[in-house]
Amino acid sequence: MALDFSFTEEHDELRATIRAFLAKHSDERAVREQMAGERGFDPVVWTQLAQQLGLAGLIVPEEHGGAGMGYVELLVAMEEMGRTLLCAPYLGTAVLSTNALLLCADPRTQKELLPEIAAGRMIVSVAHAEPNGRWDVAGIAMRARAKGEGFELDGTKAWVLDGHTAGVLLIAARSDEGLGLYRVDAGAEGLTRTLVPSLDTTRKLATIELAATPATLVSRGDQTANLERVLALTVAALAAEQVGGAQRCLEMATDYAKTRLQFGRPIGSYQAIKHKCADMLVAVEFAKSAAYAACFAAAENAADLLEATALAKAYCSEAYFRVAAENIQIHGGMGFTWEHPAHLYFKRAKASELLFGDAAHHRERLADCIGI
Repeated sequence: MALDFSFTEEHDELRATIRAFLAKHSDERAVREQMAGERGFDPVVWTQLAQQLGLAGLIVPEEHGGAGMGYVELLVAMEEMGRTLLCAPYLGTAVLSTNALLLCADPRTQKELLPEIAAGRMIVSVAHAEPNGRWDVAGIAMRARAKGEGFELDGTKAWVLDGHTAGVLLIAARSDEGLGLYRVDAGAEGLTRTLVPSLDTTRKLATIELAATPATLVSRGDQTANLERVLALTVAALAAEQVGGAQRCLEMATDYAKTRLQFGRPIGSYQAIKHKCADMLVAVEFAKSAAYAACFAAAENAADLLEATALAKAYCSEAYFRVAAENIQIHGGMGFTWEHPAHLYFKRAKASELLFGDAAHHRERLADCIGI
């Protein structure tokens, strides 16, 4: 399917509005303040982002209190959030959990949780990955055990986005009917949530331990195909965020190369720096093409969505990391210091590369999709 990667005036206005909001509420000072805390985000800013801009419910249908927009608008939002390293439970709640509710959950659960997400009143986390190191659906081994009218869950879930602050956890587990989605509320008996020390402290991850924890099945039938699609859609959004971060690193590097003088000349006038900046530009532009293709495929419900998202995650992960590393090199000794923001992007780039599977994992996904 041929896709048109063009943006409308409304998209440009949305981008300008989000950029202005983030310039005020997600500058370097705010990022450093929130990354140092256990919660990892400012509840006031999250509420404003949800209620004033409508971003928490951007892809939530209007019938559930959301904006009812699609993946092109989400692309714009994620790209801008990636530029500023926004500290917020956006990827986990507004993207991953919202898609899981829309594609896997029953109407009653959708009606209950989606309006709360859209209004910024509820943090919801999906827990599917386990300590076995696998990010794919086939790696889910946890089983749900029937208990009375409900279920019980035992085991551990790893790398759960904002799992330590979520009001509701959506746990992927297996039963005799196949893969299902189970709801566990915060404070449930046998539930232990532990914040994981991580390289990128701008995005909080948690380990979830369940010991005979009561759970409610919120899906019907085997959800393997639906959950695979949920992960693909989430990966597309993450690729857009990676592009935003890479673009900002490119801008930081080129701005510095124009103003930093050495032997009376801007360092950008030297061939070695020119080549670095040129290579960074190529990497960023190719990454944009890959991420845009994935998000527009999601917006159009294209048949090749899984292939497009696998390609986007593989390329954007490596491109962002490479550009973030070169940004440090161009800044020289100053780029290695804690006071300079370059290391924040470098750490986000590396952590994002591993989140939901590294480039090798997604190249393997792509090969499986196209049958090679």
